Amino acid sequence: MPRVAARSLAALALAFACGSSAAQAPPAAPGVLSQPEARPAAQPEAPAKPAAAEAAKPDGDTVAQRAADIALVLPLASPDYARAAEAVRDGFLAAARAAGLEQRTRVVGHEDGGVRGAFDAAEKLGARVVVGPLVRDDLRALAASDRPLPLTLALNQFDDGTPLPPSTYALTLSIEADARLIAQRLRDEQVVAVALIGGSSPLEKRFATAFTDAWLASGGGPPEVYVFEGASEALGALRRDLARSNAQAAVVTLPGAQAALARTFAPRLPAFATSLVNEPMERAALADLEGVVFVDVPWLVRPAAPEFAGVPRPEFGANALQRLFALGLDAFAVAHAFEKGVPERLALPGATGRLTLGDSRVIARSGDFATMRRGQVVPADGSR
Repeated sequence: MPRVAARSLAALALAFACGSSAAQAPPAAPGVLSQPEARPAAQPEAPAKPAAAEAAKPDGDTVAQRAADIALVLPLASPDYARAAEAVRDGFLAAARAAGLEQRTRVVGHEDGGVRGAFDAAEKLGARVVVGPLVRDDLRALAASDRPLPLTLALNQFDDGTPLPPSTYALTLSIEADARLIAQRLRDEQVVAVALIGGSSPLEKRFATAFTDAWLASGGGPPEVYVFEGASEALGALRRDLARSNAQAAVVTLPGAQAALARTFAPRLPAFATSLVNEPMERAALADLEGVVFVDVPWLVRPAAPEFAGVPRPEFGANALQRLFALGLDAFAVAHAFEKGVPERLALPGATGRLTLGDSRVIARSGDFATMRRGQVVPADGSR
């Protein structure tokens, strides 16, 4: 993706995680969770892609000569989504290479609006499994067409209850899944009353809604909701309100430095946050996040885990792109497991979390609990 400001990369990654068709322009603070319904801003230049990552374009002769068992369809020629697509592609090919199966895979790139032609090209390759699309609008385009799809692993899903097309499964970086994990952990720790501190961005609302639904379903009472605003008067009122709170824990939906500031308003409470606190920030902010628990992908929480041995770790300069790289790693693993048909059950220790497939065609993903210790991310004590 050409040139996106570093601080908006976190929102970019979660554009796909939450099923949104585009990332949002962030507010003033770095590492923001905001995700407006607009095209993302420009991103930093991507590193030169390796020869192995060359995309097969959806034009007949080239594609016909390059048969494959698994095809990856990505918007590599999209001005808005190319950078994210490249991170997914690099992870996918790294996993294929580590498994010795790179020659059995092909990447089919497309422009905005070109997903159907790209799927046609993937089928010409003879692919047993097609991975993609990445963007929700492209998934909608496929669902709206009359064409039957091959066995497909979409990297996005609908957020309005629309069923996936036939023969289609979904693997996503869902912030809602992280919210449900935090709710369950708090209930396991016998927490009864929770303060929910956040802003008004669509992404923060998604997390808050998913957390509240899971919290209430598990027997918790209605959370105490506090709105974080930047004005000094509003911050003073927030500090006073939290000082009077009866909550036993705080759940902060804010990103980065905002989450660190909010944490100082309720220092006596155990605090939980989204993965967007796991981004580079000033030392003082990291100190304020000491002990805060959040959910993130194992690729970032446990980089030395045995399952990642031998897999190269690119220097993207942003954890948001590392998460998309991890999504690519897992997309290959799941597609490979699907080659001979969808298994009745699936359980994989993935780079984005523990992956399971039950009765639903959406692959459930459980990330790792992590915490900040002296400015470093480490697995949280008692993480499952």
